[in-house]
Amino acid sequence: MSNHTFSILITTKNRLTDLVFTLEKIQHLLDSEEVVCLICDDGSTDGTAYFIKKNYPKIQFIQNATSKGLIYSRNRLLRLVQTDYAISIDDDLHFITERPLEIISDFFIQNPLAAVLSFRIFWNKMEPETTATSQKSMQVQNYAGGAHCFRMVAWHAIPEYPAWFVFYGEENFASYQLFKKHWEVHYLPEVLVHHRVDIKARKQHKDYIERQRRSLRAGWYLFFLFYPLKAIPRKMAYSLWMQFKLKVFQGDFKVLLAIVLALLDLVWNTRKIIKNSNRLTNKEYEEYHQLPENKLYWNPENEFKNRAN
Repeated sequence: MSNHTFSILITTKNRLTDLVFTLEKIQHLLDSEEVVCLICDDGSTDGTAYFIKKNYPKIQFIQNATSKGLIYSRNRLLRLVQTDYAISIDDDLHFITERPLEIISDFFIQNPLAAVLSFRIFWNKMEPETTATSQKSMQVQNYAGGAHCFRMVAWHAIPEYPAWFVFYGEENFASYQLFKKHWEVHYLPEVLVHHRVDIKARKQHKDYIERQRRSLRAGWYLFFLFYPLKAIPRKMAYSLWMQFKLKVFQGDFKVLLAIVLALLDLVWNTRKIIKNSNRLTNKEYEEYHQLPENKLYWNPENEFKNRAN
């Protein structure tokens, strides 16, 4: 067994500049005797492998010869973990909270049923002007895929992430499995991270349709994998209606193509869905949906407005 307590896991693909910035920002964590860092490069062609091996020889580096997808890469990393806890962060995300490991460790000790802790995330190219929050930790339905910490005993108690999802939905998949095993997921706002992404600009990216497709199909996969059969038609109809109402009918016609492609993916993966289904009972379904959804987006301006009202 490792003498370390935490593994920091990072998946990356052709984003060396972002990765370098992240590693510089978390250097104080990498220097800790508690921490080991593992990186999976998903077939990059931008010199990521050369840079890491040359400049960070202590990092455990693995590489997919060809791109296998984010979820496949996360599974590879998690199989290598030998520590009590595994922190997963995106390659364009870093900690703002100065001593996150102590906060995380203390919370796990005080909450023995907590399987995953999801961090407070600020999404913006610039860091927030203030980091203060009135939010409190709470049990939630799921967690942020690129900003969380897993108790590895809980990870080993459930099936690994479904690599056939490729991108999106793996955290919800694991959350349902954990719920079935009576583990808990908690939102931990005491740990703040900065996700250096301009969300509005993503609509202009060339992969916008593909992202929408993968997001939609992941949600639909989850309906058929975990929901009681009687709940699926209503949820599918509502999901489709909201896509048309909020996007297609508002002029975002790219989403229409994404919807068609996602529906075809759903049909294509019917066999995998049947093989991997693990449905909630009606009682579990009601209990799960009584939990609040995870808070994925934090903005100090919105918090101030809420307090003012």
